[in-house]
Amino acid sequence: MQDPVLVEVMRGGRVESCHAGAFAVTDTEGAVLLSGGDIDHPVYPRSAVKVIQALPLVESGAADRFGLDDEALALACASHGGEARHVAVAARMLAAAGQDAGRLECGAHWPSFPAAARSLACEGAEPGPLHNNCSGKHAGFICLACGLGENPRGYVTPSHRVQREVRAALQAVTGTPLHEGDHGIDGCSIPTYAIPLRALAQGFARIGTGIGLAPGHAAAARRLRRAVAAHPFLVAGTGRFDTAVMEALGERAFVKVGAEGVFCAALPERGLGIAIKCDDGAVRAAEVIMATLLRRLLPLGGAEEAVLAPLAAPELTNWNGIAVGALRPAGALAT
Repeated sequence: MQDPVLVEVMRGGRVESCHAGAFAVTDTEGAVLLSGGDIDHPVYPRSAVKVIQALPLVESGAADRFGLDDEALALACASHGGEARHVAVAARMLAAAGQDAGRLECGAHWPSFPAAARSLACEGAEPGPLHNNCSGKHAGFICLACGLGENPRGYVTPSHRVQREVRAALQAVTGTPLHEGDHGIDGCSIPTYAIPLRALAQGFARIGTGIGLAPGHAAAARRLRRAVAAHPFLVAGTGRFDTAVMEALGERAFVKVGAEGVFCAALPERGLGIAIKCDDGAVRAAEVIMATLLRRLLPLGGAEEAVLAPLAAPELTNWNGIAVGALRPAGALAT
């Protein structure tokens, strides 16, 4: 099945480029409310499922054992920009478990937020693993290992108990059988398992409502969603889509981007989940699709609409700040 064009890039009144993809909106039972493209083709969800990967941290009691507050739990679900506050919270999480940045196995890269990267360079410093966009998730994994009485070393490997717990949570929430050995490796070195969009959407509907989850997972999901709603900056950062949307909507929506054009969301008040995949991996197109679906599925007030409307049709400007075009929803999204 060939996926349809869902987003068009306009310039000079013409379509200059286009992005094909697929999306699914389902309830907790898996009934499809809206869809486009092949929603049964397995995709790697990458960082879009960090909230599910964080469930064992809370459900196991490790978060309470180490006194992790809402800031820490929000960062455990984050793909952050490496700003000072992100780095500080990740370091605090590790210290709570008696560990430090040397224990992180996510690798190092420059902060994705340009001002943070420039500040680091001006100090003559090099980036470390705390600047990695996944450092909060990995700090959570280390806390989980310590809370379970396991040696954190090698916590990124599929056979480590931490990743076995994470795989079990993904399997339970999405209802998709996942097998050790049948996986890819994510950018931060943990296993990533291919899951159909239909199952991802159903899983996020469950994350938003607790329906269909074991009691421990339901309570953990509720706690993580509230932490993220209280601290949306920590989930992404300055100027980022996820932060802007959750600052506007609060607990009405949990949204999370993943690499290669994947996006997922939970809409608790509607009992719905959303899963998106752009075929060409374009995050800019996935953001347009997500904003368009949120506007269609949620009743919005004026302030909320003022945030989401520009995200559904972002303007393109050149280096002189001149408006030269825009992205727009197309096909099934435009109707």
